[in-house]
Amino acid sequence: MTHDEAPLLADLMPWSVAPLRPGRGWPMGPDPASLRARWNAFVRAEGPDREALFRPTRARTLHTAVAQLPGHGGGTGRLARESGPCPEPVRVLHGPFDEQWLIPDHRLIDVARPELWRVAGEGQLFAVEQGYVPGAAGPAVLASGVLPDGRSPAGRPGRIRPLFRRPGGREPNVAPGLLTHLADVLGGQEVTARDLLAWVLAAGTGSAAGCRVPLTRDADVWTRGVELGGRLLWLQLRGNGERPKLPGGRRPYVRAPLPARPTGLSYDADEAILYVGDEGVISPVPREAWEYEVSGVRVVERWFALRTEAGETGTLEAIRPTTWPQTWTSELLELITVLALLAELAPRRTELAASLGAVVTGAELHDAGVLPVPGSARRPASVLDHHEEGPDGQFALL
Repeated sequence: MTHDEAPLLADLMPWSVAPLRPGRGWPMGPDPASLRARWNAFVRAEGPDREALFRPTRARTLHTAVAQLPGHGGGTGRLARESGPCPEPVRVLHGPFDEQWLIPDHRLIDVARPELWRVAGEGQLFAVEQGYVPGAAGPAVLASGVLPDGRSPAGRPGRIRPLFRRPGGREPNVAPGLLTHLADVLGGQEVTARDLLAWVLAAGTGSAAGCRVPLTRDADVWTRGVELGGRLLWLQLRGNGERPKLPGGRRPYVRAPLPARPTGLSYDADEAILYVGDEGVISPVPREAWEYEVSGVRVVERWFALRTEAGETGTLEAIRPTTWPQTWTSELLELITVLALLAELAPRRTELAASLGAVVTGAELHDAGVLPVPGSARRPASVLDHHEEGPDGQFALL
């Protein structure tokens, strides 16, 4: 089978959602305290000053009436008369490996994709298809346990594919009949939705048509691929409660304190040293972590830039930490660790791709009735099993 004959991820996990469109930058950032300060500055302002700070668009103005984000208690009254406290910021994934914070208020976000918020939470995972850049290095798909905004570092939108169609990890977002067919092909061993996601992380490759996923018929190869993908998933979820660590002697440490306001990064490959500003030193930093790319963009450099770029004077984006927070240093050390460990697995991914053997073709999936998937599988499930507050405090109909 040629690469172009491998099934598309779009067919294997058929329900997908386009990236969020925030419409304005100030409700999101890497520091939750700054978000609360921005909100407070916003509600203190009045009249034209409030409107200028808000940055209205065609989708959102100070008078737009919208429902709450599912699962969150943000207000539904007009922002023109809002005076309450800031909704508690929540963790979101803002592009590859960059967990930031977002004020979960539907009035602030042009296109928030409520269908994603309805299924987020305990038991849910998201596969984020990265924007395709010909010849660029990096994985075609990444996974997240927090809600992703779908941002691509290359500026090309990806697709967000929840692993489950309903809250609480119920109803896999998998082509009907696929898991049963794979189990039969693999000699009767159980195949779960999480196994499929792990295989996608290990074997999926980018293409102009979207991520393609070759499916082996060899049970031993499948087992190895799922184990490898499980490790990739564990790392991308940052250990899911257990922090990933490099072996002793290879763990990065702060050798010289980071400056209060670092302005740039530089890397010494010979000494494996990352210089943060003029004074900060972190080492050892493996070359593979420094050079790790997604869609052709270096992850560490992008992560740092999003924390040090200055917001435009007079805007809410200009409200930022006045000094580099200690939490960012810890997050940077963890990011370096995760990228180094992921890079170590690259040879295993290459080996897996070369050992697939006989594969399940798209034609076989058609013959088995797995493809094409029914139209309903590409649409969100009906999950309104509770009231959601609509505009101006009215309740949405079930």
